[in-house]
Amino acid sequence: MAAGAGLVVVHGAALAVTAVAIADSWGGDYWVFGCATGLVMGVLALMRSRHTGWAAGVALGVAAVAIVVAWAGHLPAEPGPAAVVGLSVLIGSAIRSLPIRWAAAVAAGGLVLVVGTGLTAPASAAGVPAVLTFFGAGWLAALATGLGLRLLDTRRRTVAEQVRRAERLELARELHDIVAHHMTGVVLHAQAIQVVRRKYPEKLDEYLAGIETASSDALVAMRRVVGLLRDTSDPAPSGPGQLSELVARFTSHGPSVYLDLPDDEPDWPPEVVSTVYRVVQEALTNITKHAPHAQSVTVRVTHDHIDRTTISQAQPSITVEITDDAPAHPARYTHRSGYGLVGMRERVEALDGTLSAGPCSGSGWSVRAVLPLPVRELR
Repeated sequence: MAAGAGLVVVHGAALAVTAVAIADSWGGDYWVFGCATGLVMGVLALMRSRHTGWAAGVALGVAAVAIVVAWAGHLPAEPGPAAVVGLSVLIGSAIRSLPIRWAAAVAAGGLVLVVGTGLTAPASAAGVPAVLTFFGAGWLAALATGLGLRLLDTRRRTVAEQVRRAERLELARELHDIVAHHMTGVVLHAQAIQVVRRKYPEKLDEYLAGIETASSDALVAMRRVVGLLRDTSDPAPSGPGQLSELVARFTSHGPSVYLDLPDDEPDWPPEVVSTVYRVVQEALTNITKHAPHAQSVTVRVTHDHIDRTTISQAQPSITVEITDDAPAHPARYTHRSGYGLVGMRERVEALDGTLSAGPCSGSGWSVRAVLPLPVRELR
C-alpha cells in the first residue's frame, strides 16, 4: 500500500514536470501526447503486482509505438519523464519476479527501446539527447534494482529452505523415537504371546489387543509426521511440565513470564508435546532478541474439555499462545517475522495445525499455534 502511494506521488510529479517542460519548450498542446503516454505507463505500473509479465510487455509495446509516433509526427521525443518512471518500475519488477527467460526478454526489450530512443531523438547542444540520458539512466537503475532484489529473494528462499530442512530433520528424529517406543511395546507383547499361548490361552486376546493398540498408536504418529529424514540431536521434551523449566530459565535473564497450563495433567501425543515446547521456546527466544523493552510475557496453553464418553464430531485441539507487552516498533516487527517463524510453521503444519503471528492491538506481539488432536487420544 505504501509503495503504491509513493509511486502515485512520484509519477504525478513526473507528469507535472513533463507537461511544464514541453509547454515551455514546444508550446501549444504538444504536452498532451507525452502526458498521455506517461499516464498509461503509470496505470500499468500500478497493475504490476497481479500481472507483472503482461503489464511489462504492454508497456514496452506502448513505449515502442510512442517513440515511432513522436519521431514520425515531429513531436517531443519519447519516452518522457513520466513514461520513464513507469517503465523503470515495470522493468525492475519483471527482472525481479519473472522466470529468468522472461526477465531477460523484458530487460533486452528495454535496452532496444533505449537504442531506439537514441536513434530517433533529435540531437541537443550537449551532443546526447536529454531524453536518451534520462531513459538510459532509468533502464540501468531498473536493471540494477531488479537484479539486486532478485538475488536477495533467492537468498531468503535458500535460508528459509535450510530452516525448513533443519526442522524436518528434528521432527524426523522425534518421529523415530516415538515409533520406536510403540514398536517396543509390540515386540514385548509378541514375545509374551509365545509364552502364554500354551499355559494361559485365555490371555491371548488381552495380548493381541495390546499389540493392536501399540500398532495403532505408531501408525497415528507416523501419519502425522511422515516422510521426514532422521537426524540425531538432544532428546525431545517428554511432557508439558518441562515448560515450567523453560519459563524459569527465560525469566532468569529476561522479563517475567506468566505460565498458564491446563489444571489436569493432559495426555497429549508425544509429537504434540514436543511441538508445543518448541513453539514456546522459539517465541521466547524471539522476545529476547527483538523485544528488549518487554516487561512481561504470557504463555497460555489450553485444550478442549470434551466429554470423554460422548465425543463430538468437532476435532479436539490444543492452543498455545505467547504474548508480550513490548512497545510498538515497526522495525522490530519486521525482524520478529523472520526465519524463526518459518521453522515454527513447518513444525506446526506437519501436524495439520495452524500458526499465526503479528502485533497485538496497541502494543506487544502475539504468536498463536493451534494443534489438532486425534480423537482416540481422548478416549
